[in-house]
Amino acid sequence: MQDLLCMNNDFPPRAHCLVRWYGLREFVVIAPAANHDAVLSESKCNLLLSSVSIALGNTGCQVPLFVQIHHKWRRMYVGECQGHGVRTDFEMVHLRKVPNQYTHLSGLLDIFKSKIGCPLTPLPPVSIAIRFTYVLQDWQQYFWPQQPPDIDALVGGEVGGLEFGKLPFGACEDPISELHLATTWPHLTEGIIVDNDVYSDLDPIQAPHWSVRVRKADNPQCLLGDFVTEFFKICRRKESTDEILGRSTFEEEGREIADITHALSKLTEPAPVPIHKLSVSNMVHTAKKKIRKHRGVEESPLNNDVLNTILLFLFPDAASEKPLDGSSAVDNNNPLSESEEYNLYNQFKSAPSDSLTYKLALCLCMINFYHGGLKGVAHLWQEFVLEMRFRWENNFLIPGLASGPPDLRCCLLHQKLQMLNCCIERKKARDEGRKTNTSDMFPGDAGKAGDQLGPDNLKDTDKEKGEVGKSWDSWSDSEEEFFECLSDTEELKGNGQESGKKGGPKETASLKPEGRLHQHGKLTLLHNGEPLYIPVTQEPAPMTEDLLEEQSEVLAKLGTSAEGAHLRARMQSACLLSDMESFKAANPGCFLEDFVRWYSPRDYIEEEVIDEKGNMVLKGELSARMKIPSNMWVEAWETAKPIPARRQRRLFDDTREAEKVLHYLAVQKPADLARHLLPCVIHAAVLKVKEEENLENISSVKKIIKQIITHSSKVLHFPNPEDKKLEEIIHQITNVEAIIARARSLKAKFGTEKCEQEEEKEDLEKFVSCLLEQPEVLVVGAGRGHAGKIIHKLFVNAQRLTESSDEAAAMAPPEEELKRVSYPEERRQNSVSDFPPPAGRELILRTTVPRPAPYSRALPQRMYSVLTKEDFRLAGAFSSDTSFF
Repeated sequence: MQDLLCMNNDFPPRAHCLVRWYGLREFVVIAPAANHDAVLSESKCNLLLSSVSIALGNTGCQVPLFVQIHHKWRRMYVGECQGHGVRTDFEMVHLRKVPNQYTHLSGLLDIFKSKIGCPLTPLPPVSIAIRFTYVLQDWQQYFWPQQPPDIDALVGGEVGGLEFGKLPFGACEDPISELHLATTWPHLTEGIIVDNDVYSDLDPIQAPHWSVRVRKADNPQCLLGDFVTEFFKICRRKESTDEILGRSTFEEEGREIADITHALSKLTEPAPVPIHKLSVSNMVHTAKKKIRKHRGVEESPLNNDVLNTILLFLFPDAASEKPLDGSSAVDNNNPLSESEEYNLYNQFKSAPSDSLTYKLALCLCMINFYHGGLKGVAHLWQEFVLEMRFRWENNFLIPGLASGPPDLRCCLLHQKLQMLNCCIERKKARDEGRKTNTSDMFPGDAGKAGDQLGPDNLKDTDKEKGEVGKSWDSWSDSEEEFFECLSDTEELKGNGQESGKKGGPKETASLKPEGRLHQHGKLTLLHNGEPLYIPVTQEPAPMTEDLLEEQSEVLAKLGTSAEGAHLRARMQSACLLSDMESFKAANPGCFLEDFVRWYSPRDYIEEEVIDEKGNMVLKGELSARMKIPSNMWVEAWETAKPIPARRQRRLFDDTREAEKVLHYLAVQKPADLARHLLPCVIHAAVLKVKEEENLENISSVKKIIKQIITHSSKVLHFPNPEDKKLEEIIHQITNVEAIIARARSLKAKFGTEKCEQEEEKEDLEKFVSCLLEQPEVLVVGAGRGHAGKIIHKLFVNAQRLTESSDEAAAMAPPEEELKRVSYPEERRQNSVSDFPPPAGRELILRTTVPRPAPYSRALPQRMYSVLTKEDFRLAGAFSSDTSFF
C-alpha cells in the first residue's frame, strides 16, 4: 500500500518493468518456463489467477503475485495482492494504436475515475505525476571532433595523417547516437493544469525537473581497436612469405644470369637450402630487381617512398654516412626509463618502447592497415631480414637494442635480434683485432694499454694484441680450431706442459705469463709468493630462451645415472675449464687453491692457528665440497692447459649463432611474426589508451586500464596464449577507447572548453562525467541551469533544421538563432516550437478512496499510462475492502 502511494520511486532510471508500472519493490512473477511457451487462452489465465488467489489466501502471504500472460514481447502481467481485509487487483491494457481521447490528461482522468467507480459524490482530488521524454537524434555533424585519417597523405614521414610509430585513436563515427531529455512534473493536483486535445499547459521549459540519459552507438568503429584487431587477424593466416610474394627472394639466380663465370661454381655448389649465404651486395641489389621482375614495378606491395620512410624510421643510423658505433640508439638518459609505463614490457613480455622490435611491430601494424595488408607485411619483413644479414656481414651494429646478452624478459624475436647484435659485436672485435695486429705492439705494452682502457674493453684489447710474430689468421671461423702449429708445440714443450699440474717451482720458471688482465689486490700465489693476476677470460655464451630450453631438455635427458651425471657436469663446466686455462696462463706455477681463492672465495677457508714458534698464522684449506673424491673442479684443473683466452676454442661461436638467428628470421611466416609482435602491439595500445585517458581524466577508465594490465600480464606471460584470451584483451582496449571517445563527444557537444566562468566549466565537466557513468543524470536547475540551457539550444537547432521550410533560416548561423531563442514572446509567435513532440508520455494518477461501498476503508488506487509512437499501455492497481463491502 505504501509503495502504491510513495512518490520516490516514480520514474526509476533502471528497473524491472513492474517496478516502473506499479511502483512496487517486492513481488513474485510466475512465467512459462520455456521461452516460446505463452499463456494465451482466457480460461487458462483465469485458472492461474484463481489458483494464485487461493494460494495467497491460504498462506497469508502479503507479497504481490503476478502471472505473465500472452506473448513474451508484450510484457503483459496480471496479478493480485492480499492483506488483512484488503485485496488489490493489478490489471493491464496494451494496445498498438492509441485511441484519440486518451492521448492527454483529461481523457486518462476519465478512465481512472470510471474504473474506481467511487460511490462518494465530491471525489477526493487525484494526485498526478507526469514525465515527457524528448529524443534528440540530430546531433549535427560539426559537433563530432574526430577527423577520419587521410589514407592517401604521405608527407615527410606522415602516413595516413599518422607518423610511423604512433597509433591512431578515436571513433570514426559519433559514439553517442541520441540524447533523451525527460521533463518531469512530479506532483500536480487535478485542477491546477489543463491538458486536453485543444490546449496544454505542459511546456517542457517550465518543468521543475529535467533529467538526461544518452544512448550509446552500438559498437562504434574505433581506430585503435580496428588497428589491433586487423593485426591480430594475421596470426590466423597460414601462408609463408614466399607464397604471399610469389617466387622466393632467396632463389638461385642461375636461370636469370647466363654468366660464364658462374658455370663452375654452379657445378660445385650444394643443393639449395632455404637460405643461402649470398653476398650482401648481390642480395640487396637483386631483391628489389626480382620483386619488380615478378610483379612489375607498380605491383610491388609497398611503394618505395613508404618503404624508405619506414626503413629510415627503423634504422636512423642509415641516414648518416657511417653507421653509429655501438648500440647508442637506445637513449640511456631516457626520462621514461625508470617509469612504470616504460617497464610495462616486463609484465607483457614485449619489448621496451624505444626498441627496434617495438617500432617494427608498430610499422607492420600500420602497413597491414593502410599499405597493402598481408602482402605489405611480408614485403617489409623480407626487407628487414635482408637488412639484418647486411649488418651481420658488414659489422654494423643493429640500432635500438640494449647492449649485453639477450634480455629474457622480452619477447623471443627481441632476444633473437639482441643475440645477432652480440654476434656482430664479437665479430667486429675480432676483425678489428686482426687489423691492429699489423701495428707493432710489444707484450710489455699490454699492461699500460689495459690500464687506460678500463676493465670493460680489456678483453677485446687483449685479443687484439695477439702475439708477436703469430698470425691472427689461425683464429678461424670453422667449428674445429687447432692451434698446435709447430711453434706452439715447441713452446709448450719448452715451458713444461705439466707444470700446472705438479705446480713445482722449477718447471714454471721458463713458462711466460700470458693474458693477464690486472693484479688481484694484495693476493699472492700460495707457493711462490708471486702476485696473483686476474686473467682475461672468455665471456659465457649469451643465450635466448629457446636455446636455454633446448639445453635444459638435453641435460634432463641425460638421466640420473652416474655416467649421465658426469656428462652433464662436463657440459656445464665448459666455461669453468676455459677460465682455469686462462688462469694457468696468467699465473705460471699456480695451484687449484689459488684459482679457488679468486673464482670462488667461499670455498677457501682460512683460520688462525698457532705454529711451533707460538705465532698466530693464517692457515687456509679448500672447503669440504672441493675435497670430495673425483670432484669436477679437481678433474677440470687436471685437464686444463695454460692457454690464454685468445687462443682457446671459442665458447661462443658467433658465426654459427648468427647464421642460426638469420635463418630463424628468414623462415618466419607472417602469422608467426604477428604472434611474436602481438605483445608489443598490445603494449603500445595500452600506453596509447593511458596517454589519451590522462587528457580526459575519467576515474572509471583508470580502473579498467589497471584491470587490462593485470589481465594482459597473466595472458602474455605464457608462450602460446589462447586466441580467445587475446581477443578479450583487444575487446577491453576497444571498450576503453569507446568510453574516451564518448567523453570527448559529450565535452564537444556541451562545449566544456568554451566556458569562460570557472564555476560553470566545473559544473559542466561534472555533468558530462556523470552522463558517462550513470544511467540517468539530473540536470541541476532544470531548463535554467548551465547544462539545461545548452540542451535547450541543441533542441532548438535541431528543430530549426527539421521544421523550418525557409532555407535561409535553416542556413543561418547557430549563434543568431540562439539569440532569437532567448525571448519567450518572440518564441511563442514563431510557429516553430523549441521541442519536437514528446517521444514518450508517462502519467501516474493516484488517489485514496473507499471501495466498493461508501463505508469501506479508504484505500490507495493507482494507474500508470505510457504512450509512445507504437505502444499504449495502462497499468492499474485498484484496491478494495474485503471486510466491509
